[in-house]
Amino acid sequence: MSFSSSMSKQQVLEVAGDEVGGGEEVMELIPGLPEEVAEKCLLHLPFLYHRLFRTVSSTWNRFLTVSPAKFPSAAAASVSLSLPFLFAFAFDPASRRLQCQALDPFSRRWLLLPPVPGGAAAAGSFAVVGLPRRGEIYVIGGVEEGGDKAVRSVAVYSAARNGWEEAAGMGTARGYMAAGEVGGRLVVAGEDGEAEVFDPEEGRWAPAAARRGAAVARYDAAAAGGKLYVTEGWAWPFERAPRGAVYDAASDSWSEMARGMREGWTGSCAVAGGRMYIVAEYGEWRLKRYDEPRDEWRMVAGSGVPPEVRRPHVVSGEVEEVGSGGRRRIYVVGAGLDVAIGTVSPSPAIHGGDDERVDWEVVKGPAEFAGLAPCNAQVLYA
Repeated sequence: MSFSSSMSKQQVLEVAGDEVGGGEEVMELIPGLPEEVAEKCLLHLPFLYHRLFRTVSSTWNRFLTVSPAKFPSAAAASVSLSLPFLFAFAFDPASRRLQCQALDPFSRRWLLLPPVPGGAAAAGSFAVVGLPRRGEIYVIGGVEEGGDKAVRSVAVYSAARNGWEEAAGMGTARGYMAAGEVGGRLVVAGEDGEAEVFDPEEGRWAPAAARRGAAVARYDAAAAGGKLYVTEGWAWPFERAPRGAVYDAASDSWSEMARGMREGWTGSCAVAGGRMYIVAEYGEWRLKRYDEPRDEWRMVAGSGVPPEVRRPHVVSGEVEEVGSGGRRRIYVVGAGLDVAIGTVSPSPAIHGGDDERVDWEVVKGPAEFAGLAPCNAQVLYA
């Protein structure tokens, strides 16, 4: 849950009053404090504890449940007043059910979130997309466990309410799709080239331009700079170069991925501070950054992902730079929900042209997570 300081407390209370009928008197958030101070105090309440904080008073309850989407002009500014929380989706090998855990950035403790509705789709068949500035995560489609039936269903998690609800289903049932946030909307694309776009403001899906040409099996996908990048990756016996496609939201069109990008995309991609990074899936799991003018993936100085964070790896990045100085942050979630947190900082050009360096910190998962296998990670500002 987050609001910009440019949005007055009175606006929030007026919206809350409208939602309850407008006839009930609404008290100040914190009696005796200037409204700007009261706002900032509540802005930094950890969202995972909002259910407890909402019991303080009816005014707190209304403030903490007003959707940030009611104030679109404040959405971008809200990020700077919020904290990045890491959400990890993982399968429990015993129950075969999907779980969602959130890592508190202050205490570095994991908290179990409400169960994902349905949660019975086959591993890897569904897509997960976060809208960081809205504090929302969407779990989209998939194939039923033990079968081959694709589904249209979509579930959305709201950090403001710490709960799930159903969203409008896709126009076409699909699984094993590429998906990402492009320009504040969700874009999904199937292997067959058919695509559609979801507008969270309007709550509905609309067809997008279809991609022409041969099918592109999803190996990995990433969204950056108003575009969705989809690559099929290299496949044994490496008889041909991998295919890749790029969807441009502004023109609602597809193009072929640049050769250097698709041939060098050999790991899981995270977007941090507007830049695309991959964690290589071979060797020492080194970090690379895509250099668009050169059309090449450049090695980032520093060590690879610490070996105690075992595969399978899923990755995510913070949408904004971290503090000053151009630093960026990447999360690599491994088996048992051990997490490697990489801080990427500018560095003098060394070792043949490296201009960034990554330093890693490891947060070990609790013993009871030992069997969990991560399948997706998202960063939300809440």
